[in-house]
Order: sequence, then structure tokens, then C-alpha cells
Amino acid sequence: MEIQSALIREHYLSGGSSGTWDEATRDAMTRYQAANGWQTKLTPDSRALIKLGLGPDHKGLLNPETANIPSPHELGVDSGTQPGGSTDQQ
Repeated sequence: MEIQSALIREHYLSGGSSGTWDEATRDAMTRYQAANGWQTKLTPDSRALIKLGLGPDHKGLLNPETANIPSPHELGVDSGTQPGGSTDQQ
């Protein structure tokens, strides 16, 4: 429903948001992505979702346009560390 509402707001889709990924919604997303120079596959491009206002919240970041999630290596996390902070060692 959020994708449909955003596409309606941007004038790529008309009507109401039903929450169903129907042909009209797929066509609207394809046109939106093409208009922005992105891939036009049936799967929504992450850049399209972000530009529609549906991506992660970057409020409060110093450089939101370059925000990304660092890799474990960039964070200095040991390769033996498991998610949640546990380790393989007993």
C-alpha cells in the first residue's frame, strides 16, 4: 500500500492503494524507474523506493546522501564473531 500511495502521490498511478501488486502497480513502478534512468525489471529498485520516501530514515546524519551500512571488516569485527556478539570459541 505504501508503494502504491507513493506512486499515486508522484502521479504514476491513479486510484486508491489496494495493497495488491497488480499490473497497474507494476506498470507504474516500471515507468517511474525508467523516468529516473534505473532498471525497469518487475522488482522495485532500491533507489526508486528510497526516492519515493520508503527507504531508511537518514534524519540526523551528517551526510545522508552517502550513508551506507559498513561491512563487518570496516567495523573491525573479528571474522570469528557471530551475530549478536557471541564467538565460536568456548
